[in-house]
Amino acid sequence: MHIELLDTPNFEGLALVETTLAFVLSLLVGSFLNVVIHRLPLMMEREWQAMAAGADENPHNTDDGTFNLATPASRCPHCQHRIRWYENIPLVSYMALLGKCSACSAPISVRYPVVELFTALISSYIIWHFGANPVGFSLVAFSWALIALTFIDIDHQLLPDRITLPLIWLGLILNSFTLFTTLESALWGAVIGYLALWSIYWLFKLMTGKEGMGYGDFKLLAALGAWCGIEQLPLIILVSSVVGILLAMTLMLLRKHQIANPLPFGPYLAIAGWIAIIWGRPITEAYLQLFRF
Repeated sequence: MHIELLDTPNFEGLALVETTLAFVLSLLVGSFLNVVIHRLPLMMEREWQAMAAGADENPHNTDDGTFNLATPASRCPHCQHRIRWYENIPLVSYMALLGKCSACSAPISVRYPVVELFTALISSYIIWHFGANPVGFSLVAFSWALIALTFIDIDHQLLPDRITLPLIWLGLILNSFTLFTTLESALWGAVIGYLALWSIYWLFKLMTGKEGMGYGDFKLLAALGAWCGIEQLPLIILVSSVVGILLAMTLMLLRKHQIANPLPFGPYLAIAGWIAIIWGRPITEAYLQLFRF
């Protein structure tokens, strides 16, 4: 049986406890997402360099030691001061240190607490609205993946397969139980989502000789289609395009972006996909009712 997504907020029972726990735990997850955002592209770059050099050794093992999401321990990029556990408490440590390294007083990027707080707010909202149940937990995991992809794409114009491909499979698996939509809708959502941007990519390349987007965008839209279903693809494409155009125009008016420089499309897809899976049905119904379809 299909689970209705938009329901009365969960005020009963342990709703406050669930929401509070979701907020606190998601702060910790947000701290980990900061590590993923920073290190995963570096790990991939090392792998590419090793492949280009024809190296047989593990690209994550270097002369300086192992490099992955867990090792080495976090350090200040300016003075290499090792971050102690009490200097790495989400939000609290940043405020206690006044946004500076305790050893050299170099500024710590505000990105770190922003990601932590944003992750916690999004996750706690989902648990508050949908409850601590399969729908709520699935949407929280979906949101974490989109947050990581968004900031990686902003920094590197890269959407790693290590996140997008599992996201596609997870959406199909969950919808085999009709959690968000039917399996048929999810399957065709993934297929049409990929082909839609793939077709635009090749049409643009044939007309201009340039690449307008990357293959990661195709896979991300396929993942969104696998989660939301084929019915939500028009909304996702429309919202992401409008947001992208408005932001590009704003940046050009502020002279912070040149028209020749590419802008990452992944963040707009992520925002549109999140809106579609949370509020897609009422938005679509309101649109149809407005035009009396």
